[in-house]
Amino acid sequence: MMNIVPNSEHKAIGELARGLAGQDLRKNWARWEETHEFPVETLKKLASHGLMGVNVSKEFGGLEAGVVAYSNAVQAIAWGDPAIAVTMCVNNMVAEVLQEFGDERQKAFIPKLLSGQTPAGSFCLSEAGSGSDAAGMQANARRTDSGYVLNGSKAWITSGEFAGAYLVWAQVENGGKSSISVFFVEEGTPGVSFGAPEEKMGQHASNTVVVNFDDVEVPADALVMDVGQGFKVAMMALDGGRIGIASQALGICDALLEEAGRIGWAASSYWSGRVEAARALVWRAAKLKEEKAPFTYEASVAKLYASECASALGDTILAEAGIEAALNSNFLQKLVRDARVTRIYEGTSEVQKIVIARELGRRLG
Repeated sequence: MMNIVPNSEHKAIGELARGLAGQDLRKNWARWEETHEFPVETLKKLASHGLMGVNVSKEFGGLEAGVVAYSNAVQAIAWGDPAIAVTMCVNNMVAEVLQEFGDERQKAFIPKLLSGQTPAGSFCLSEAGSGSDAAGMQANARRTDSGYVLNGSKAWITSGEFAGAYLVWAQVENGGKSSISVFFVEEGTPGVSFGAPEEKMGQHASNTVVVNFDDVEVPADALVMDVGQGFKVAMMALDGGRIGIASQALGICDALLEEAGRIGWAASSYWSGRVEAARALVWRAAKLKEEKAPFTYEASVAKLYASECASALGDTILAEAGIEAALNSNFLQKLVRDARVTRIYEGTSEVQKIVIARELGRRLG
């Protein structure tokens, strides 16, 4: 039987992250919420402790501590401020994609993502007309004698305005038909521009923008893997990304229960049980990924359950807390707002149900 309980190293990394969250994130969340500041110095601090690459090889400056440790770290940072956790999640995901699928030139950029030399990386998959339907993307890459020219716009891109590197998915003509491919684009490349930061319901310290690619010329070695491999790369990355967002939702749950105690609302065994059930699901998915076993089904189950739990718990506590808890100065109302998007990004709850049904069908034959 698989042992999903974190070991001492996993716990130590979670405790390290919780300490940083208490020292920095909890002290600054209100200012970030008001100003929508992207906290570069805080992200550098996380990077200095290895948290921007928890599951990345030490060869590239990562902790190489595994996926369970990564989950614990995300839970702790999300307890401090969920907006910082999503920036951390996406950066870890970009670094893992480059480590797994990149060539030597692309891998050489990973230390910049992990050290704080660049604040974050961005995952440019979604478009305004193809959020849940990635296969319907309109961005395209045209072959040239020296490489490719990218055109298109990507929507709701985390850290887009501050990213040092972008993984960009686009259609490439291949044998008379279009094939989804992925490209590595560095900051400062001519033709890359940004829309105004989105005015979001929550997670204000997370920069979210449209990223435009207008006749962006990239060399041939900007292509990650081969033409037509982009969809496979995206789906594998999203499986891992769902563990990150499920962990973020768990951190929100932990913070919600703590805030509930402060207002005198004692969590019932029902809610405590739901949160711990979600944690077990997340740890199971993380352990499977760590052991390089199939985990698509488990990641979707964990993401669906944890994100729905966070939203429902927040609504319940807010209803019990009264009007004071809804004031902007109260951390509780921020957590309720921040929880909602965990049911949307990295695949909506509806998409998770489709994935779960599909994977169950495969397992049952």
